[in-house]
Amino acid sequence: MEILHNFSLKNYNTFGIEASAKQFVNVQNVTDLTSILKQNKTAKKFILGGGSNMLLTQNINALVLHIDLKGKRIIQENDDFVWVESQAGENWHEFVLWTIAQNFGGLENMSLIPGNVGTTPIQNIGAYGTEIKDTFVSCKAITIENQEIKKFTKEECHFGYRESIFKNVAKDQYIITSVVFKLTKRNHKINTSYGDILGELEKNNITNPSLKDVSNAVIAIRQSKLPDPKELGNSGSFFKNPILLKTDFEKIHQQFPEMKYYEVSETEVKVPAGWLIEQAGFKGKRFGDAGIHKNQALVLVNYGNATGQEILAVSKTIQDTIFKTFGIHIEAEVNVI
Repeated sequence: MEILHNFSLKNYNTFGIEASAKQFVNVQNVTDLTSILKQNKTAKKFILGGGSNMLLTQNINALVLHIDLKGKRIIQENDDFVWVESQAGENWHEFVLWTIAQNFGGLENMSLIPGNVGTTPIQNIGAYGTEIKDTFVSCKAITIENQEIKKFTKEECHFGYRESIFKNVAKDQYIITSVVFKLTKRNHKINTSYGDILGELEKNNITNPSLKDVSNAVIAIRQSKLPDPKELGNSGSFFKNPILLKTDFEKIHQQFPEMKYYEVSETEVKVPAGWLIEQAGFKGKRFGDAGIHKNQALVLVNYGNATGQEILAVSKTIQDTIFKTFGIHIEAEVNVI
């Protein structure tokens, strides 16, 4: 297990930002992870997964641990459900396709989300009406301080909208090594009500969709809106959809009656950040090599040689404009490093 020095991270972040790690090590099993943590107790550490939910604005003056643990297995099943454990370094989309190939339901609406399995609970990733918390059972994590393995139940993760304990009180304390999901084997709950899924299925004359049909629809929609990071650097949705109290939203809605929204509770509504950004005139706009994607205003892109600072500056310009125009603050979904 070799520690590399002044290692380029350009190929380890989906924005394709050129930044370097003071030290870098690729970790492929828990034994090695335990050893490297023990041997480098005092070193500053940076945990790297698929590099899909971060914006590097500087070099990483730390020991970068690239979590590359692979493997998946069925740990329990009955006639209706199956419990599948995936190691943290498995590619998320490939894992989703594998579950669909086994006719295991629950993850199909989250097809083509970039990143690795181990980072999905941190962000409580979601798409098209589903979130990780819907199928999540537990995860194992190694304590950075003392290398103890801890199991987190769904309740202990304190999942919220793009939130979890790992982004708050437990931040920088643990490294997730594996995740367990409970998936359906029959009587799948097919969810086609959100976004454009139903329209995509109708376009293909599918009236009784399978798990694969839903996954294919999601993939087609995402590919039509979102650029492939291998072709155009990006991190998917850069901003969260803001959630507002209905009392606050009603005042704003009177001024902007065309504003789109979705009810999330009796007291709250969610406003699509992409709609706000598009209405503010940013969709497709370019600032040097940093810009906003032409098909999806939520996605900031690197046209080639943008720095993280340049992309961050664009994001702040968008946030300031949205607040001045609509009185709504939109938060970044990606982690700014």
